[in-house]
Parts: sequence; C-alpha cells; structure tokens
Amino acid sequence: MAQRNPNAAAAGFSEQERAAMKARAKELKAEAGGGRGAKKAAADEAAVLSEIAAMTPADAALASRVHEIVTTEAPELAPKTWYGQPAYARDGKVLCFFRGGDVDKERYATLGFTTEARLDDGGLWPTSFAVTDMSEATRTAIGELVRRAVG
Repeated sequence: MAQRNPNAAAAGFSEQERAAMKARAKELKAEAGGGRGAKKAAADEAAVLSEIAAMTPADAALASRVHEIVTTEAPELAPKTWYGQPAYARDGKVLCFFRGGDVDKERYATLGFTTEARLDDGGLWPTSFAVTDMSEATRTAIGELVRRAVG
C-alpha cells in the first residue's frame, strides 16, 4: 500500500505562493481587527514601506518610484499590503499593485491593476505590465495608467 504524503495538498504551490497566501491571511486578520482613520492609514503605509525596504535593491528602487507616482497621481488611494506586496486601494478595494520580480523568481517586476481599475477599453486591455526600468517614459506611462485607473 502506498503511503500518503501529508504535504500533497501543498505540493501544488510554490514556496513563493505559500508565502503570499500566509501574508494575505495575516493582512485579512489585521483588517478584521478593525482600526480606522489616520492611525490605520499610517500603519498601512508603514507596512508598504517596510515591504519595499525588504525587496532586493533593484525591485526596491522600482517599487519606491511606483509608490511615489501612485501617491502623487492618486492621493485618494490608500497604500496597503496585498499578498505581502505594495498595493493601493480605494474604499478598501485594491485598485493597483506592485510585485517584485524576485519574490516570484521572475526576470521583471510587475505593476498590475484589478477589476476596480477603470482601464476598460473595448474588448481587450492589459491588466498588468512588466516594469524593468524607471525611465522618464516609464514614469509618464505609469502616471497616466494610474490617473485612468482612478477615473
């Protein structure tokens, strides 16, 4: 008789995916604990900045610039962590997020948008973008996307 692997259910998820799920569970627990207002907003932004600081230097540099662009172009969005990565929400719902490439063992970081973003354009539109540099063109494009997403 074959022995059953007690970790078989988790075998389908990578180490990075399991870490993201644990981070999200921690975030949901913190959200359920309540807290509102300036104190909560400050704690959420501190958590985002802490996650950025923990990234590899290349990802941290990109994430810092994305954070600056989003908070400048859409100050109504609230920084928060989402699956352990920087995200920006309106009324508690994540609108856009940044994922460092290193956390997913990818060759590039990603700027993504959820269904809350108002980027719909016909029958096809992108929902995530590879971010490999922070040239002036990249900064301009991110700013434009964020302004459109907020609507």
